[in-house]
Amino acid sequence: MKIVLGIDEAGRGPLAGPVAVGVVATDPTFDILAVFKGLNDSKKLSPKKREALYELLVAEGKKGNVRAKVCFASEKLIDRKGIAYAVRDALMRGVRALSPEPLGVKIYLDGSLKAPPEYEQETVIGGDATIPSIMLASIAAKVARDRLMLTLAKRYPKYGFEVHKGYGTKAHYAALHAHGFCPIHRKSFIHLGKNAG
Repeated sequence: MKIVLGIDEAGRGPLAGPVAVGVVATDPTFDILAVFKGLNDSKKLSPKKREALYELLVAEGKKGNVRAKVCFASEKLIDRKGIAYAVRDALMRGVRALSPEPLGVKIYLDGSLKAPPEYEQETVIGGDATIPSIMLASIAAKVARDRLMLTLAKRYPKYGFEVHKGYGTKAHYAALHAHGFCPIHRKSFIHLGKNAG
């Protein structure tokens, strides 16, 4: 085995913005936990800690110790083909960008994710809390998507994307009722006639 890949996604559930898939590639001998102190599932870390780990990921990338790629699938693709298709599309692009050839590659994926069938792979339920390469991929996906949503918040300031990152909060539903859709909303995810709760 020459390369270990970890894969996780962020943004499967929001009402707006793309879904992000993080792919991280390391040598099997690279000790991720020794370098990335305090690494955990991105959902269990504070935004500040996620950002610090992401910056460390960038720095380790420049040293050649790790390679990372975050691929987005747009809200338009999600509406057209569904979230499962969109995640699969982004995942395949990420895998092929970092490891075009399947020989000597072992992929670890979180939850229900699957890599292209020609790659050796293992799907681990709760892998974002147990497999270091998946944890790192979850950080990459989450931070990259959050940063994108902050940029989009400036373009569409009425919706509060900088706060909720597109998730279906009461404030987000209130903004939708007041202003309708903007171009980055997933129309297939939103039913304004129902109680937003």
